[in-house]
Amino acid sequence: MNSRLFGVGAVLSVLAVVGGLAVPASSAPTPRPAGALPLGPADLTETRTTQQLQPGVTLTRIVRGADAPALAWTVEVSIPGGAGSPDPDAPPSALNDRASADDLVAHLREDDFEARAEEVVTQPTADFAGGTLGWRVRVGEFGSQSAATAERTRLRTAGYTGAAVYQGWDGEPTDRGPWRIDVLTIDPHRFHGALRASYGPDLENRETTSQLVAAAGATAGVNAGFFVLDPNAGAPGDPAGVGVYAGRLLSEPVSGRPSLVIHNSGSRTGIVRLTWQGKLSGPGTSLPLDGINRVPGLIRNCGGTADDTPTSLPLHDATCTDSDELVAFTPEFGGRTPSGAGIEAVLDRHGQVLEVRSPRGGSLPEGGSSVQATGRYVPQLTELAQTGRQLRMRAALKDSHGSTVSPSPSTSILNGGPELVRDGRTHVTVATDGMVQPGNPSFYYGWVHKRNPRTLAGVDAAGRTVLVTADGRSTGALGLSIPESAAVAKALGLRDAINLDGGGSTTMVVGGGVINAPSDAAGERPVGDALLVLPGRR
Repeated sequence: MNSRLFGVGAVLSVLAVVGGLAVPASSAPTPRPAGALPLGPADLTETRTTQQLQPGVTLTRIVRGADAPALAWTVEVSIPGGAGSPDPDAPPSALNDRASADDLVAHLREDDFEARAEEVVTQPTADFAGGTLGWRVRVGEFGSQSAATAERTRLRTAGYTGAAVYQGWDGEPTDRGPWRIDVLTIDPHRFHGALRASYGPDLENRETTSQLVAAAGATAGVNAGFFVLDPNAGAPGDPAGVGVYAGRLLSEPVSGRPSLVIHNSGSRTGIVRLTWQGKLSGPGTSLPLDGINRVPGLIRNCGGTADDTPTSLPLHDATCTDSDELVAFTPEFGGRTPSGAGIEAVLDRHGQVLEVRSPRGGSLPEGGSSVQATGRYVPQLTELAQTGRQLRMRAALKDSHGSTVSPSPSTSILNGGPELVRDGRTHVTVATDGMVQPGNPSFYYGWVHKRNPRTLAGVDAAGRTVLVTADGRSTGALGLSIPESAAVAKALGLRDAINLDGGGSTTMVVGGGVINAPSDAAGERPVGDALLVLPGRR
């Protein structure tokens, strides 16, 4: 148990919930104890340890199934397109049709591997029918990761590709854990601090959650929204969706996806689906903006304008492109704006055009901004942005009802998805939010269906903001599938809840230290932004 988390003098309460006594096989199943998490069989032991961090802020650690017996490791083999596949030339994938899976199994057995094909069936959600995702191919069952890795090496030597996987990550409802979940609860009726999002010194670079917590002097914090990681997808660290900080819109929404709206007071936290409209105005004319503070032509998670390729709809972990864009930059972006073909109008702090440079990219004057144009917008911006002319950039957020959302200086808005709980009921929106990718069931399998580390956020019926991290990708903490994430959020009493960035990004910091177990081999991952709990005035 982390000594920094549960040290001497902490205010603690510990509750152990045991699922019940053993009953004869003919008896009815053991009912799940009231309040227990809906993970695994009902008879699992669950412990909860609660600590008060500051007035109105509590931290609860939930461990379920700590005594779970170890499950087997296996090797999951990538399946090439077979004779029955819609695209026999497609690259190998984790899932394929049954004919392709059976064909691979036959070849593996010929090469003396104990192979099997397994159907993967996923449960329905609010906007996805579920059912059979496809078939996977696995080789052997092993008592340790090292044994599975040795078999993977033997497979690679024979010309196959695959990965060693722990079968507890598959998401089977009969698995007995363990699960380790940390819950921060902020009660606005007793909270005298501030709840605030931070991206660090600038948008375009990444910092760890613990660095952002330390820089702000925060009591606690969790990683927050999705962000650009690959330089080929934009500027690493840039939010991949909406980002409002201290009331300023610094990154545009992925159109229609859910976002977390929070206020310094911790009250009125909510989940809102946002769109936006932006424009650059000059004397007698205006031009529409495509984005704010991102590399022109690259739209991470998509959900942009009608001329984006391949889609203007949300498409998670994908980068859409558009050769004709007008993107605004504010001083918060970073030291230099992105370089490349096109032009850039540089404005002073009052919106007056100082220069138009080509190619685009460079530093901004103190307090100044710029607008970059590519493709067909180059001549239009050239005509509008005459040196010395006054230009004005405007941006407006709209909710799902078409009403304008006007953040106050105490408002932060963070991107996420999918939605998990709405009005107290499970409401998982994987299709709407771009996690269902036609022709690519392997993405859904790995991102939604299987268990991973997760970060969740929402508000309960009492108006308390609740932040949750679930460790995963280890034998000591299985993680959560997206449906399991929704079930956990609902069981914790959340009225509305959203999934934030997870996987290797999932981090919770308390008292200056990371209290969960981030899954990246290198340790804590630098992220785009974090949600911080700040102490009250002394």
